[in-house]
Amino acid sequence: MKDNDTKRLSRLTAILTQLQTKRLITAPSLANKFNVSVRTIYRDIKALEQAGVPILTEDGKGYALMEGYKIPPVMFSESQANALILAEQLVLKNKDTSLIKDYTEAIDKIKAVLGQSEKDKANLLADRTRFEQNINRERNSDNISQLQYALTNFYLTKIDYTNEQNQTTSRTIEPFALISTNENWLLIAWCGLRKEFRYFRLDRILRYENSD
Repeated sequence: MKDNDTKRLSRLTAILTQLQTKRLITAPSLANKFNVSVRTIYRDIKALEQAGVPILTEDGKGYALMEGYKIPPVMFSESQANALILAEQLVLKNKDTSLIKDYTEAIDKIKAVLGQSEKDKANLLADRTRFEQNINRERNSDNISQLQYALTNFYLTKIDYTNEQNQTTSRTIEPFALISTNENWLLIAWCGLRKEFRYFRLDRILRYENSD
């Protein structure tokens, strides 16, 4: 096989993975990712269609795979996918570019086998999770998975929370984003008690209960 053919086969496989990772993706974004022309991407998409891949074209928006088309047989639960997304954010803080590249490509393949709903939730979680530089620290929270689930499913969560003055209040919150700081995990959430967005330290949440 010629070198150009090998590169194209590799690119076609990578394009298929990208299509399975995102709900919609544009030709210019694919061209930029693979450092080829938009016309080349058009030809690649046509080649995938001729190979039987059910690609849908939405005018002015981009390409999408037909619902239900995915690579078998690996399947992940939502909590497992969330844990992997969390690990991805940690890896992105690493300064080794090869590790970042390999792990990002691995995560793309994992996202590719998720159902559309789980895929959207995984991308939402990735957008709303941030880390500071990983310095030696201890965290005592044990509720990240439940709060991830509440965040991606837009659930309200009832919590008992102790503040810096050691006062405990019960409140209903809507989780919005997770942040890892040098000291601890923080949850950004809309607080029904204070009627505004607030920061909550996860190790100060004494009780939590997700509701619709």
